[in-house]
Amino acid sequence: MHAPPSGRARLRFGRYDYAAFLFFAAYAASSLAIPVVLVDMAEDLRFPLLEGGMAAGGAFQVVRSLAMCASMVFAGFAAARWGNRRTLGAAVATMGLGILLCALAPSYLLVLPVLLVAGLGEGIVEGLGTPFVQDMHRDDPGRYVNFTHGFWSLGTFAFALLAGAALVWNVGWRAILAVVGLVALLPVLLLLLPSRTPYPERARADPPSRTWRRLVELLRTRRFWLFFAAMFFAGGGEYCLTFWSTSFVRLHFRAGAFAGALGTAAFSAGMFLGRTGFGNYVAQRHLKRLVVTVGLLGAAVATLVIPFSIHCDALPPGAVKPLLFLLLFLCGVGSAPFWPSIQSLCVDRLPRLDSTLAFIVLSCAGVPGCGVFTWLMGFAGDRFGLARSFALVPVSYLIMVALVLAAAPDKEAGSRPRR
Repeated sequence: MHAPPSGRARLRFGRYDYAAFLFFAAYAASSLAIPVVLVDMAEDLRFPLLEGGMAAGGAFQVVRSLAMCASMVFAGFAAARWGNRRTLGAAVATMGLGILLCALAPSYLLVLPVLLVAGLGEGIVEGLGTPFVQDMHRDDPGRYVNFTHGFWSLGTFAFALLAGAALVWNVGWRAILAVVGLVALLPVLLLLLPSRTPYPERARADPPSRTWRRLVELLRTRRFWLFFAAMFFAGGGEYCLTFWSTSFVRLHFRAGAFAGALGTAAFSAGMFLGRTGFGNYVAQRHLKRLVVTVGLLGAAVATLVIPFSIHCDALPPGAVKPLLFLLLFLCGVGSAPFWPSIQSLCVDRLPRLDSTLAFIVLSCAGVPGCGVFTWLMGFAGDRFGLARSFALVPVSYLIMVALVLAAAPDKEAGSRPRR
């Protein structure tokens, strides 16, 4: 196999790469299922979003985030005991079960506890998904991690279109959630069925005491906390757009279910093309430059959404939605690399730390960022309108850029060997 003209090795994938593609896509569909059907669910379960219910909708992500953080703490010990592959297989199955239970919930108050089940599985997927890929490709992990995370965006894109079409065809929101839960079984089979090529586990049956020592070393590293804070704001800005895009298009622009889904699909398409493109063409040593440059771009584009939305009546009616979808697409490109790149950059710049634990603890920052900012955007939307609440996105991205600049000084540019 010949290397491409640029000199970078061609990306090569195996069975467990395809399993990762599928469980990232299933995780995306699971995470996006509630936001896409939120308007219909709110009407059915009687918490109308336009009557002060946006904060209630945002509370779904807060509950899920709490469960995810709890399970991510457990993920490091589970991976040390049973390995990444088996732990992920069980987690994806739990995630699917939780979404199936959401489809059966008869009231708003009962959706909250069953979301905990989905969140427990999603937390382990979030915590171990990146190291699962990183450990298969230790020579140039940043490219593979960014490329694989692109399937999160592909999952959101495909699910948004299919779910939007299903809502237009009068398929109930409960049936949509049930299908999402069943689809999660596909990566479970690839992860758990016997394979002729074993997954390269880093460690087996590590005693808890060793894991605790590595965790303490991680938490005592001051620069790690800068990456931790950067992940909080990166996750918050990205998930504000992921969670609220559908409701924003439907409520602010008075559009139908399919147009709302197209808004999320446009954002997801930008995320997918950004992550796979950056993963294929941006080498590990350029990750910091990538995060900073795209962070500034994302902040600028997200800022444009506010005046566009407020003054859209001045535009020709036929141009409003195409321009809106273009802005959401550019927001996707401007949000694409942050989550995987900050994680990979942290492990690269702090090679003495345990990489699996670092990925898990960093996700313990990103996931609460998703929950907190999603709720804040709903809270602000109740008071000032969803259009003005988009100001949270550029603010979070600018803070993230400042933190990455502080955490990864230029004098250390370039990858360093791992243990």
